[in-house]
Amino acid sequence: MAYEVRPLEARSQEGVLKVAALLYHDVVEDGREDESGFPGTAAGRYKLRSEDFERHLEALASLAEGPPAVVDDLPAGRHHPVPWLLTFDDGGSSALRIGEQLAQRSWRGHFFVTVDYIGTAGFLTRDAIRSLRELGHVIGSHSCSHPERMSRCTWEELLYEWGRSGEVLSEILGGQVTVASVPAGHYGKIVARAAAEVGIRTLFTSEPVLEMRQVDSCSVVGRFTIQRGVPPETAAALARARPFPRSRQFAYWNLKKAAKTVGGERYLRLRQWLLSDPLRKAQ
Repeated sequence: MAYEVRPLEARSQEGVLKVAALLYHDVVEDGREDESGFPGTAAGRYKLRSEDFERHLEALASLAEGPPAVVDDLPAGRHHPVPWLLTFDDGGSSALRIGEQLAQRSWRGHFFVTVDYIGTAGFLTRDAIRSLRELGHVIGSHSCSHPERMSRCTWEELLYEWGRSGEVLSEILGGQVTVASVPAGHYGKIVARAAAEVGIRTLFTSEPVLEMRQVDSCSVVGRFTIQRGVPPETAAALARARPFPRSRQFAYWNLKKAAKTVGGERYLRLRQWLLSDPLRKAQ
């Protein structure tokens, strides 16, 4: 079946909607990276220390223009300044503490949960997910199993990953979940098409772009990834859609994408090894 990919046109016909979305993961104490979210060295690169995250929030509050938006509040058309969003992937147990920090500032964020891990060590419980929603945050799917190459899944696998994860979260929250994010950065248009098929209306990727796109009935939003060591001022500059940090991240992302494409299964095996239990790797 053919499907259309086109820019998301503003109702006012003034142009393509732009959004500066920041992608965070877990926030942990130094040396305790494996206590929240997925374990391993590779995953640890995306986990900020608590004191660093607080500096990020301070910089965003000082330098970004206004509080973060959420998908339901996005304007219909060009907007200046470009709206900025906060998103957090994986559903690690630190998400509830993060959500509380944001709520103290009257900020709302988006938290994407890998549902097969709900209630397991290092991940959110059902009650914690409900508490995040009660704090005013948006809860979305991060798939069921966190496939390492979601764009290589079959159509049936994609429908299951999006459909089943949405059902689980909807049952926990008592309402339909229509927002999701793609795990591991492996996005393809078929991923968005499957998301649209099961009722996902907004899908976040890891592509560092401002422009929203439309795949069938699903709006696709890029994000700028914040890794450990990224200065708070850089995060704030990305939230303000400054061109230099965006260009640097876009160039790096494309190099990494090429490595994934060329490396294929070898790239995946290396990443899986890095994400494995460090004690097991040492044996």
